[in-house]
Amino acid sequence: MAWFRGSFSITKQAIKKTLYSQVRSSNYLTRTTRILPSQTSRFFHTTVSKSLSSASGTGSPVPQSVPLCRLTDSFLDGTSSVYLEELQRTWEQDPNSVDESWDNFFRNFVGQAPTSLGISGQTIQESMQLLLLVRAYQVVGHVKAKIDPLGLVKPDLPIELDPSFYGFTESDLDREFFVGVWNMSGFMSENRPVQTLRAILTRLEQAYCGSIGYEYMHISDREKCNWIRDKIETPLATQFSSERREVILDRLAWSTLFENFLATKWTSAKRFGLEGGETLIPGMKEMFDRAADLGVDNITIGMAHRARLNVLGNVVRKPIRQIFSEFSGGQPEDEVECYTGTGDVKYHLGTSYDRPTRGGKRIHLALVANPSHLEAVNPVVLGKTRAKQYFSNDSDRSKNMGILIHGDGSFAGQGVVYETFHMSALPNYTTGGTIHLVFNNQVAFTTDPSFGRSSKYCTDVAKALDVPIFHVNGDDVEAVVHACQLAADWRQTFHSDVVVDLVCYRRFGHNEIDEPSFTQPKMYKVIRSHPSSLKIYEKKLLESGEVTQESIENTYNKVNSILNEEFMASKGSISKKRDWLSSHWSGFKSPEHLSRIRNTGVNPEILKTVGKAITVLPENFTVHRAVRKIYETRAQVIETGEGIDWGFAEALAFATLLAEGNHVRLSGQDVERGTFSHRHAVVHDQETGQKYCPLDHVIANQDEEMFTVSNSSLSEFGVLGFEMGYSMENPNSLVIWEAQFGDFANGAQVIFDNFLSSGEAKWLRQTGLVVLLPHGFDGQGPEHSSGKLERYLQMADDNPYVIPEMDATLRKQIQNCNWQVANVTTPANFFHLLRRQIHRDFRKPLIVMSPKNLLRHKDCKSNLSELDDVEGHPGFDKQGTRFKRIIKDTHDHSDHEPGIRRLVLCSGKIYYELDEERKKADARDVAICRVEQLCPFPFNIVQRELKRYPNAEVVWCQEEPMNMGAYNYILPRLVTAMKAEDRGGYDDIKYVGRMPTAATATGFYAVHLKEQAEIVQKAVQPEPINFPPC
Repeated sequence: MAWFRGSFSITKQAIKKTLYSQVRSSNYLTRTTRILPSQTSRFFHTTVSKSLSSASGTGSPVPQSVPLCRLTDSFLDGTSSVYLEELQRTWEQDPNSVDESWDNFFRNFVGQAPTSLGISGQTIQESMQLLLLVRAYQVVGHVKAKIDPLGLVKPDLPIELDPSFYGFTESDLDREFFVGVWNMSGFMSENRPVQTLRAILTRLEQAYCGSIGYEYMHISDREKCNWIRDKIETPLATQFSSERREVILDRLAWSTLFENFLATKWTSAKRFGLEGGETLIPGMKEMFDRAADLGVDNITIGMAHRARLNVLGNVVRKPIRQIFSEFSGGQPEDEVECYTGTGDVKYHLGTSYDRPTRGGKRIHLALVANPSHLEAVNPVVLGKTRAKQYFSNDSDRSKNMGILIHGDGSFAGQGVVYETFHMSALPNYTTGGTIHLVFNNQVAFTTDPSFGRSSKYCTDVAKALDVPIFHVNGDDVEAVVHACQLAADWRQTFHSDVVVDLVCYRRFGHNEIDEPSFTQPKMYKVIRSHPSSLKIYEKKLLESGEVTQESIENTYNKVNSILNEEFMASKGSISKKRDWLSSHWSGFKSPEHLSRIRNTGVNPEILKTVGKAITVLPENFTVHRAVRKIYETRAQVIETGEGIDWGFAEALAFATLLAEGNHVRLSGQDVERGTFSHRHAVVHDQETGQKYCPLDHVIANQDEEMFTVSNSSLSEFGVLGFEMGYSMENPNSLVIWEAQFGDFANGAQVIFDNFLSSGEAKWLRQTGLVVLLPHGFDGQGPEHSSGKLERYLQMADDNPYVIPEMDATLRKQIQNCNWQVANVTTPANFFHLLRRQIHRDFRKPLIVMSPKNLLRHKDCKSNLSELDDVEGHPGFDKQGTRFKRIIKDTHDHSDHEPGIRRLVLCSGKIYYELDEERKKADARDVAICRVEQLCPFPFNIVQRELKRYPNAEVVWCQEEPMNMGAYNYILPRLVTAMKAEDRGGYDDIKYVGRMPTAATATGFYAVHLKEQAEIVQKAVQPEPINFPPC
């Protein structure tokens, strides 16, 4: 099998030169003579351009000897033409040293084949030729398959599919042949009956050149290829019973008449219907029925807008009256004063329902909401599926499955498709296989395939992996059903991805009010007269006599009657906007319900217990000396209670959450060690390479996935989308994605814009995903200094001119905001920030500008007492120990300090540089407050500090340029707070920081040091700050 892939073109040339002098016709019935080999010695060539003489001449390099373990490989298991050359040399020296099949092949190839005839005079020469012919159908038969329902493009048929290419003539058609090779399946299996060449060719044409084109010979696994051959190369073609055909007809009728009904009732509405690809619905239904029979309980679906409404109504079973109500402009109505968000267009919405199957089972289907970014939902679906597998103990990944429906243009053109494929076999990202359905319109909006991709098929990206691809004619509903069933069988058998390419067309344009003839006139001239797949199937069934016209009309009348009933009911329909939320989220609060603030401190004994557990390494484990020192220091910190650094505070936050029964997952590039070598969550034995993760041993009998830390592939879009989907499944998990550097997150901007920042407003879906973006100006240049803090603050939806209710017992500020953005300066505050994500009755995304040089800063340390819940310890107030949104000045200032001349507000690591400069200048009349939570803005605490320093000049200081960082977010909110305290307005807030620039930072280290020094010196200078400068 592998030999044919590696040397097919070389073998073709050899056969060409030895079987006949020229190919006169592609029609095998016209051949009347065969030219037999005349040469007695030749070699396979590694390149077809080499001459025969040079290949066998003295100047040729001598191949290396073949390992004895490979000399018994059978004829169809060679791996390359080089291997064939080596094998031939070995055979020439000793014919008995190779497998018998190779001996026969080489004897035949050099003209030494026995003259005895086999069945009907079948020679070994002909046996080999027949094997190659069968192989050609397996490799390139899909090119000849009738997969285009419009017949627009006539492909050039491969000459390898012409029997005359191998020397067969018309007189051979009724001769009987045996094709058998051990360890092979399908036509080449040992137990195949003797057949005439005509019968073999007929069945090959049926199997490989009908309405389904199979691509699978790129797969390197023989077992998988044999499995496919067993399914395809059956003695008889697949036939459906009359009962099955009636079910298929009913499902196709629902698919088609649903679109017709929408087109009739809402003639000018955009709906992105599936006219031209109606067979998608019966195909999906059969796929889900088959998957349920094979043990699947839950399917998560991701798709773009085309055909979405039909999938919602006919596959997922969203009440059709709700869909009709949305077309009529109906708005969800639940309880009075419920949070409704902004909503989204009907063809972006998701839903979730339990659906009965034809086999009597029930399967849960969830269609994930998706924006107009066509393929953006792909990794989200995989993440959600993986989370379902974890929380349902689906360790073999057989009960939860993902389905992705793609467009042809986006599948070939959008990089996230490959990023998603790339994760399919990674240990901490695999979902046990995803079924990909490509809704192939043969045009992308207005772009023809020849301008939209460089490959033959839109699905060729999948061939980078061992993924079978089934191209199917979208007009042949039975072929579509068969391909979809086969895909479900593959997924449940091998737990790997599979692609079904549904080749169809768009009956209308990109949407129903678009005019496609502007750009595809020839295509749409054909489409206008082309019958629907329902009419084609109806005609087929009538001609077969399996159904009557009356029964067909009854089916159509039944469907239309139900659609009309649903339409009438839709006029009074009230959609329940939270009906489809997962049961895991039961009891969690939406913004209209108050969630009390909770203590995040931990009992000191628990802190010490888990602290010891995560600082112990196994005996006889050879740890790198630098890593051992880190763990020894951490163990010492647990004993003394002093000197907790950033990495250890994070580990303690994880450990305490695990001890409380929560799932913790940390993912991203190099997160196991940490980009800046601060985490070392996974320790490597320096002798054996064995790995050990201390956080896997916090509690007794801890599940191996309860704490997951995983280095990801070098992907931002795909991996962040995956973690986004993972976090949406169950709120009782802390899910974190860390960028290698903060600015690398811009590769995933679609996820931030269209899911993370706006998902709750559009789709009422909460997520507590944490994003860590390393940020800070330390002279590393424009690309490694900034996490682009300004982008996340710009997307915040809190009103800068309105101070919300800030009473601790009534405050819903965070609940009403789309996400949180923090720039934290102490390990203890980071500890509480992470724990706060879990210890509340709602979930919000959290964006953290995580530090770089603070990871080892001598002053950036915390004590164990700042993490516990003991009254009187640092950080404890009347509610307990919790995250501090602002850290006040470290000097022991009273509630009223009129002698302080300047109040400097800042965020992040520049605080330590400001404090050092203040000490150097002995500027005791300058107060520095750290805004730890930037969004939502802590109005009440800022007002408290303004009251504390009534005569202070107010300064915002940052190290980022003025057009970046937090300044433009902070300014209007700080003005609102100052006006509330009668402290002035915009002119009374001074800015200290870099001036506006295009690049984030300078690339010259000396310039960086000079700029940084100027900032901190100006912030504490004795003179009033002149801003804006004259």
